[in-house]
Amino acid sequence: MGTKRKKNKNNKYASKKHHDKGPVKAKKHLGQHFLKDEAIAKQIADTLLQKGYDNVIEIGPGTGVLTKYLLAREINLVAMDLDTESIKYLNETFPLEHFTLLQGKGSFKVIEADFLNYDLNALFNNQPFGITGNFPYNISTQIVFKMLEHRDLVPEFSGMFQKEVAERICAQEGSKTYGILSVIAQAFYDNEYLFTVPPEVFDPPPKVQSGVLRMVRKTNYHLPCDEQLFKRVVKTAFNQRRKTLRNSLKTFTLSDILKEDTIFDQRPEQLSVEDFIALTKKIADDTL
Repeated sequence: MGTKRKKNKNNKYASKKHHDKGPVKAKKHLGQHFLKDEAIAKQIADTLLQKGYDNVIEIGPGTGVLTKYLLAREINLVAMDLDTESIKYLNETFPLEHFTLLQGKGSFKVIEADFLNYDLNALFNNQPFGITGNFPYNISTQIVFKMLEHRDLVPEFSGMFQKEVAERICAQEGSKTYGILSVIAQAFYDNEYLFTVPPEVFDPPPKVQSGVLRMVRKTNYHLPCDEQLFKRVVKTAFNQRRKTLRNSLKTFTLSDILKEDTIFDQRPEQLSVEDFIALTKKIADDTL
């Protein structure tokens, strides 16, 4: 038994040593899992179609594995991270390691900031920009919702999420994973799940698989209905997703005539984005 305990202790030490050997130590409270696979980093960089814009924000650059492939595209890149150690590395050591990548027509700037609280309008002087990154799993959904609030400036968004979150964003009606995030994201963007990434290509490896997606803004990304009411209808409906809309939307105090509409016999996961838009219009007309 003594020998076995010693072996486990040594293994634990070896694992810790392995995680500390990189240029930046991954921090659990920031949800960091650093990508170490070069081929996958290049694949993620290539997910940006970059049509109609030259500015890009990379969220959570970490050790710059994805960053260097983005810089090769000759873009104006802003790498944004909350980790002081990562910022120091990207500003001081990273440019020396990848100096040739910085000789293009673009630019490279590193900002120590929280994406969720940053004023994105001022970042590129109100010029359009794409967003990509290996997103921290604990705030990835919030990142999407903030991006949607600034969709006038963001024609394209791509990156790596926890696999089930990426699938949820791209899920179609009728799916068990179809929900609030699916409907609101698809109201404004055409979304595509691109590929799955296994845990072992990260340091430290997460306990789940990851998924990479691309979101391309629709040509007409303004809803033909009250946007705030649309979001309220979607959220209220899915908060009681097992109930029919007739029961889940009771807080809207709808007229008896409207509630006779057959759409209220359905559950929220049965409705497409277009159905939710039509429903929002009916509710708006009913409550005038």
